[in-house]
This record gives sequence, structure tokens and C-alpha cells, in this order.
Amino acid sequence: MMTDTINRLEWRNVRFVPILHNRMEFALEVRRQFEEFRPDIVAAEYPGTLEDKILQGIKRLPLLSVVYYREDDGAFTYLLLEPTDGQVEAVRLALSNNIPVKFIDRDIESYPFDRSPMPDPYSIARIGHFAYCRTYINICTDNHLTHEDMLREKTMAYHLQRLCKDNERVMFVGGLTHIPGLFKLLDKPQAQVVGRIRREGVGLAHLHRDSSQEIMTEIPYLAAEYDGARNSDNYDDLDRIKIIVKMINAAMIGHRKNNKEELSHNQIRTLNRFARNYAFLTGNLVPNFYQLIVAARGAADDNFAYELWEAGSTYPWQTEDPALPVLRLRGEDLFLDQKRIRFHRRLKTMRRRLLPVPVRSREKERYPGQWREGFKGYSICSYPPEDVVIEGYGEHLKKRALEIKSEQNFRVVPFTSSIQDGLDIRETIRDLVKKKIYVREERPLRGKVGSVVVIFAPDLPDKDGKEEFPWCVTWLGEHSQESDMSFYSTPAGELMDGPGISRCQYGGFMLTYPPLRVYDIWKDTFFNLARNKPERLLMAAIDYSLEKHVVYVAATPPSGWCKSLAARLGKTIIYLPIGIFSPVTLKKIRQFHVLDGHAVRNWAPSYIRQ
Repeated sequence: MMTDTINRLEWRNVRFVPILHNRMEFALEVRRQFEEFRPDIVAAEYPGTLEDKILQGIKRLPLLSVVYYREDDGAFTYLLLEPTDGQVEAVRLALSNNIPVKFIDRDIESYPFDRSPMPDPYSIARIGHFAYCRTYINICTDNHLTHEDMLREKTMAYHLQRLCKDNERVMFVGGLTHIPGLFKLLDKPQAQVVGRIRREGVGLAHLHRDSSQEIMTEIPYLAAEYDGARNSDNYDDLDRIKIIVKMINAAMIGHRKNNKEELSHNQIRTLNRFARNYAFLTGNLVPNFYQLIVAARGAADDNFAYELWEAGSTYPWQTEDPALPVLRLRGEDLFLDQKRIRFHRRLKTMRRRLLPVPVRSREKERYPGQWREGFKGYSICSYPPEDVVIEGYGEHLKKRALEIKSEQNFRVVPFTSSIQDGLDIRETIRDLVKKKIYVREERPLRGKVGSVVVIFAPDLPDKDGKEEFPWCVTWLGEHSQESDMSFYSTPAGELMDGPGISRCQYGGFMLTYPPLRVYDIWKDTFFNLARNKPERLLMAAIDYSLEKHVVYVAATPPSGWCKSLAARLGKTIIYLPIGIFSPVTLKKIRQFHVLDGHAVRNWAPSYIRQ
């Protein structure tokens, strides 16, 4: 008779550890009960026909392996061996402690895929493994059992009864859904069920890196954290929520490095709330990888969502020489119910991912860093579609500045003989006691805008003298419709989006028209009086402007010294706070590409998305 004293599930000298397959919380429970029970034999819910290949694959961990074979109807069956699976953990523990392992399941073909809903596995971290399993056992009925399930449970019950006769401590690790059926069968003598005892053509393959990003049951980042803790015997931080927070922080670091953007506390709070609510709607306590990526895109943008996928889908243990055939699998091959998500990023092609991304086919790097090695930078040029965008935005800033300045260029005077440019209702009401009427007298703004300066980041050196945007360049317009441009940005050749295509980000830039007039302002000693890069750009804009006005867009107003310089040269600076402009548009124009020669323009459209 089955007993459950002191939060344990036991039958005679057999300890039952029910699991949900490929869930980290149950793998942790298997390890805890193994250390507590100290078994003499470990029994696993694997068929004996696959024993040799499964053991060989588990010994390769943390390298990922797939056991595969062809069924009688010609269909291939694949068994992925993941480190977070409770059965895999039980076998690894037995092998490392020189304990015999018995595979006691029945070899079944065309086994129906079970999509029965189960409570979120994370709940056992709060209520405990025994309470989780006992609740399921109490409410479980036989209605869900198929004929194949009955044969499997009879086979496992038969083997457990035989193992029990030797009076050795047996630890059985198997699926929770089979435990109620085993309970009913174990107290009755079981005969061996006729079935397949040998299978030909069973193979073992190494899982390709790209496939690991798509078909692993757990988030690859979480699986890597589990295996890393397993090797160090440090399980204190193996909490799913803590690992997700760590993964988001890693994505934030990547986002800061690749996109030069910092997420605000409100964005992180929104991401967590969105992901939590999405998980609740699907009956889970903790969001899955898809829900986290959707939340990241909603709280920030596609760039950050991609960084989160990049961080979460990377499984670090790979090898160039697996000594096995390399197998590529898709989610469809394992009948995984996956959802698709499309990123809209101005980036290179995406790799295959946990949730497949449809992208255009294009050349990829043969090895990491190939494109960076090939970037020489001797005859760089810009990408023309981005030139059109930046020129158009410069014209927009000029018009916007003149409109704002014109609105401010008026005075209010008492009505005498002319209504001028209309009544000033506010001043009239304010002085209603004096019984005076005030009118607005607008004075036309003289002059046009000759130069535009936009400062995204002042880029002041840190305590070690390092700068975030160290690349300082002056570009001359290629034709009469382009302005001369000076800017400081991230270095060309640091981030590559394609062969000869480097992605950079402005820290600040200056546009001045007409073209072909600007000497390299970063080498011109006339501007050495500038205390920082924004001042140098503004000084150059004032000096090279052929018109009266210069537009300065930044988070802080220009210095008094620059205003004095402009006044001495007969110019005026129109300051516009950068916060009044659309952050989406600013983000779009801030990123640009540097091409390694004019020839690169021929294939650049295939790699740069607008």
C-alpha cells in the first residue's frame, strides 16, 4: 500500500519522485530527494530499448544531445536530453555516484501528444513538491488514460515490483500523470507485458546551436544557470523569478552597449507588470520566454526585445568538434506549440530563435568577427537613404525653430487706433479694472537658419578619461542638396550589420548649408577654446553659418560663452529643448551606418532595414 508519511511518496522500499518533464523546479526536487533518500538503485521512465544512447547522451552534458530513431510508419522520433529534466538529473546523479540505473518504461510507437493543463511548476517553490503532487493525485481520474498509458503503467509497475524484492532502496523518477495509475497497480501482482525489447537504428546526435535556441523546453539562459549551479553546488539563487530578473539585466547591458540607450525605472516596472499580467491570463504564475519578449517590446522597443531574446536564447555550452553527427531541429519536428513574433529593427539578419522570426535570406558571417576583420575604413562613406532622412529632419528643425521664435516675437500694447494683429484677451482681462483693451503687435523675425546642432549626449569623459562617443568626423556634402556635417559617434567598425556595413550612433552632430565649405573642425585649432564636444559643434555652427540664426537642440541651454561669441559675429542661437521632440524620431535618426567604400552601397539595402 502506498504511503505518504512525512511529505514523502513511498511504496515499501521505493521512493517516488513525480515530475513534470523538463521543468527546473522538479529537477531541483529530484536532487534534494536523492541526497535525502540515498538510493541504491535509480529507476527512470525511459524505455530500455534506448538505454545505451540515452546514457551516452547524458554523459555528454552540458553538451546537448538528441536520441532519434525511425518508427515503423517511417516517422522520426526525437528525444532531447535537457539538463533541467528531472529524469536526466536523476540519471546524472546515479552515474556520478556509481549507482545502477534501470530504465523501466515500455517502448511505444505513435504515442499521442499530451497537452493536459497542469498548474505552474513554479508553485512548488512556494507550496512544496509534496502538496503539489498530492493535490493532483487526489483529483485525478482514470478518464484521461489511453490504452498506451495503461500498457506503460503496467510495464513500470512490473519492473518496480521486481526491483523491490531485493530490499534495496529504489528511487523512481517519472511523470506525475502516471503516479495515480501506478499506485493502483503496485499492490497487485503484475505480469510482464509483451512488447518490443530491442530497437534497431537508434542514433545519437549533437544538437546544433541554432536549434537549441528554438526547441529547448526551458529558457536556454535558465538551463545554463541551472547547469552552472549544479557544477558549483550553489543552488541558493536558483529561483525562476530571480533568474528572469538576471536575464533582463543582461539584456539591459547589451541594449546599453549596442544601442546606447538606458531603460528607465518606469519601463522596467511596466515590463514586469505586463509580463506578470500576461502570465496570469494564461493560467501561469511566472511568464514564459515569449511573454517576456512581448512585454519587453511593449515597455521599450524592438531593439530591447531583441537583446532580451539574444540573452535568453543563448546556451553557452557548444563545441566545434562534437564527435557526433550534428542535428538541426525545428519546433515543428517536436510538435511544439509555438507562437511567432516579428522584430522590426534596423539590424542585421536575426538568427533562428526560440520563436521563429521570418526574415529575408542573406549572407551570414562564416565565423564571429569576420565582418569586423574585413572592415578597413580607408574610404568610408554614408548610406544615402539615411542622408535623406537626416537632411529632412534638419529642415524640419529649421522651420520649427523659426515658428517658435516668431510666436515669441510679439509685444502687447494698449488699443489706440488699430487692432494690430488681434486682441490679447489675457492681458485685457488682467487689467479689466482699468477698462483698457490690449492688442498684440507681432514683429516679423528677420533672417533664416544657416546651421543646426543636435546634441544627444554631451559625452563628458569619465574618471578614467574614457568616452562613449570617441569617433569625431567631418563629412562634406556629395552634391548641392546635402549639407556639410560634423559629428561625434561610436567608432566605425565596432558593430557590424553586414560585410563592409558598420552601425554607429550619434552623440551629437552639426549640419550647415551650403556644402563643401567646412574644414575638419576636430583638427581646426580655431575651435580649441571649446571646453567639450557640444561647444565645439556649436562654435563651428556659428562660424560657418551664412544666415543670422543657428538652431541648438540639446537637453541643456548653450553656455553664456557661446552666446557671447554668436553676438560678436552677429548671430543668434535659437535653443530648443530636445525633450519637446518625438523620442521615436530621435531614436531613428540617431542610428546611422558607415559603409567601407562606395561599392558597399550596392548590397547595403539587403542588410539595412528602414
